[in-house]
Amino acid sequence: MSKRALASGGGDDKPKKLWGGAFGVATDPMMEVFNNSLPFDKKLWAADVCGSQAYAKALERCGQLDAAQAADMARGLSLTRAEWAAGAFEEVDGDEDIHTANERRLGEHIGGDTAGRLHTGRSRNDQVATDLRLWLRAEVYGLRADLRALIEAARDVAARDESVDALMPGYTHLQRAQPIRFSHWTLSHAWAWTRDLERLDGVFERSDRCPLGSGALAGHPFFGPGDRDLLAADLKFGGGPTPNSVDSVSDRDFAIEFCQWAALTGVHLSRWAEDLIVYGTREFAFVKFGEAYSTGSSLMPQKRNPDALELLRGKSARLMGHQAALTALLASTPAAYNKDLQEDKEPVFDAARTLKVALRIAKGVVETTAIDADRMRGALEPAMLATDLAEHLVRAHGVPFRETHHVAGAAVRLAEAEGTTLAGLTKAQLAGLHPAFGDDDDATIAALWDFERSAESRDAAGGTSKRAQREQIAKLTDWLDATEAGGPDAAAVALVTDP
Repeated sequence: MSKRALASGGGDDKPKKLWGGAFGVATDPMMEVFNNSLPFDKKLWAADVCGSQAYAKALERCGQLDAAQAADMARGLSLTRAEWAAGAFEEVDGDEDIHTANERRLGEHIGGDTAGRLHTGRSRNDQVATDLRLWLRAEVYGLRADLRALIEAARDVAARDESVDALMPGYTHLQRAQPIRFSHWTLSHAWAWTRDLERLDGVFERSDRCPLGSGALAGHPFFGPGDRDLLAADLKFGGGPTPNSVDSVSDRDFAIEFCQWAALTGVHLSRWAEDLIVYGTREFAFVKFGEAYSTGSSLMPQKRNPDALELLRGKSARLMGHQAALTALLASTPAAYNKDLQEDKEPVFDAARTLKVALRIAKGVVETTAIDADRMRGALEPAMLATDLAEHLVRAHGVPFRETHHVAGAAVRLAEAEGTTLAGLTKAQLAGLHPAFGDDDDATIAALWDFERSAESRDAAGGTSKRAQREQIAKLTDWLDATEAGGPDAAAVALVTDP
C-alpha cells in the first residue's frame, strides 16, 4: 500500500485525511459513513472559508506564510468560496466534513504544498467552534429582523381603531373572566415577543467571541500574545478571543442557549396560535383566517382549517426537542473536544430554519386575520361583571373588598337560582345581599352592567382602557425604535453572507 493510501485510510484515488498519518489500516466503509458530517455541516461552507481567509492572514502576520503563499491562499479560498456560492462545488469521496472538503479543494486550486500550510497550528476543534459561531451570528441577524417585523405587525394591528374599540371576553382557565379589548389581547402576545428579541440579543452577545487560535485544546504554538486579538478583530468578533483554549473547543453553551431561545420563542408562538385556533372555531367565531394561511379538507369542502397556526403549535414541540437534545449532549462530555459534539449542528440548523419560516408565517397570519367585533361583543355576559359589582361597593361605599367579593358571589348564586343574569337582579334583591345597594339610584345600578364602562375602569398602566391601550402602543413603538439598531453588526454578518 502506498504512503498516500496509508495516510488516507483508503485507496490512492482518495484525498489524504487530515488525521491519517499514524494509521496503517483502512477505515471501515461503514465507519466512513458514520463519521461523515459533510451532508449537514456543508451548510457552514461560507463560515469555514471566511475563517480560513482570516486565519491565513494571521499565519502571515506570525511568519508562517510568506507574502506569495498568503496571496495564493487568498486566491484559492476566494475561488473555493465562489464555487460554493454558485452551487458548483463538487464533493468527492473522502470529504468527511466541510473543513476537509475546503482544504482539499484549496490544494487543487493552488497546490498541496501551500494549501497544507493553512492548518499550521489549527485544529478542526477550534475551526468548527469558530465556524458555528460565525454561521449562527448571521442567522441571528436574520431572525432578529423577522421577529421585529412580527412585533411591528402586531403593533400595527393593535393600533387600528377597530382593534381598540372591539370588546371581547378575556379568559382565565378558558372560562369567561372580564371584558378586554382585542388590542389588549394582541399586545399581550407582542410584549412576550419583545422578551424573545431581548433574549436573542443576549444569545448573540455571549456568542460573539472567537475560539480560533486555541488549537486542539492547549493553545497556539506559533501565535504571540496579541495575535488572537487581531484574528478576532479580523473576524469582527466584538467580544475578542475566548479566554481559555480548553473551554474554547468544547463550549457549546451558545448553541444550547440558541436552541433554548428558539424553544421559548416557539412556546410563545404556540400559545398565540392556540388562542387564535380557539377564537376561529365556529363556536367562538371571533376571527376569520386569511385564505393564504388556511387549507381545506380533502373530504369536507366546507372546511377552512387553520393549518398555519396548527403547524406553529406543532413546531414548538420540535424546537423543545432540540434544546433538550443539546443539553443532554453537552452534559455527558468531559472537558475539551469530543466527537459527540459533531451532533451539535443539526439541532441548531433546524431550529434556525424552523423559526425563520415560522416567524414569517406568523406575521402573515397577524396581518390577514379579520375580527368579528359584533360576535366578540355578543359573547360578553353580565356574569363577567361580578368583580365590577364588588368593586362598586368598595369605591362607592367603602366596604372591604374581601366582604364585597362574598356579596358578589352571593349575587351570582341568586341570579342562577332566579333563572336570570346579574343584570336581571332588582335593586331590592341586591339590597337584600348588602344594604349599601339601597343607597344607589337606579341609574347607578344600571351602569354596573355596562361592558364599556368596565373596560374603561381598568385605566392603570397596562390595563384595557382605551387610554391604556394607546399608551401601550406608544411604549411598544418606543421599544421598537430603541432596539432597531441593536443586535449583530451588519458588517460582521457580511463576512459570511456576502459572496
